[in-house]
Amino acid sequence: MSRYTGPAWKISRRLKYSTLETGKELGKRPYSPGQHGQRRGKISEYGLQLQEKQKVRFTYGVNERQFKKTFNEAKKLSGRQGENFLFLLESRLDNLVYRAGFARTRRQARQLVSHGHFLVDGRKVDIPSYRVMPGQTIALKERSRKLGIILDSLEAVVERLGFVEFDDTKMEFKYTRLPERSEILAEIKENLIVEFYNR
Repeated sequence: MSRYTGPAWKISRRLKYSTLETGKELGKRPYSPGQHGQRRGKISEYGLQLQEKQKVRFTYGVNERQFKKTFNEAKKLSGRQGENFLFLLESRLDNLVYRAGFARTRRQARQLVSHGHFLVDGRKVDIPSYRVMPGQTIALKERSRKLGIILDSLEAVVERLGFVEFDDTKMEFKYTRLPERSEILAEIKENLIVEFYNR
């Protein structure tokens, strides 16, 4: 299955969860899309697990194959598998570019990374799924510093999460540590994703 490129708001309404983390999608019409969107149907246990998996998958914009591969990698780490899984997803380059405020959405961050606007420890990386390790520094290329889309995004930033240390003068940020569970996706029940794959 390839990466989803359709309307993000439709997915958010179907899952009753803001995949863009803004909440705007559910503001006007907080019910599922389509003719029968306002009817309430009982969801099975499997349905709840699948829904939780889809929330995370569409939030990070990852295809099914990458998603499962990352989940299996989280199995090999010490600690809770569900939390480790979310931490691995948070460590993706496109996600960290979004968290630093260089882009307003993860889709936008993915495009900026693909077009080669960022350096990781001084080396050009154009792979959105590149896993950044704590301690690494991500910098915006010199020639990209006047891009309107990036400047607008930086102006709109209200606050950044604790694991991203931003330097305004150098237009770079450091991934200082792995995030804490309380800092990311508060509404997600990762144990349901673990149950989904271990059923």
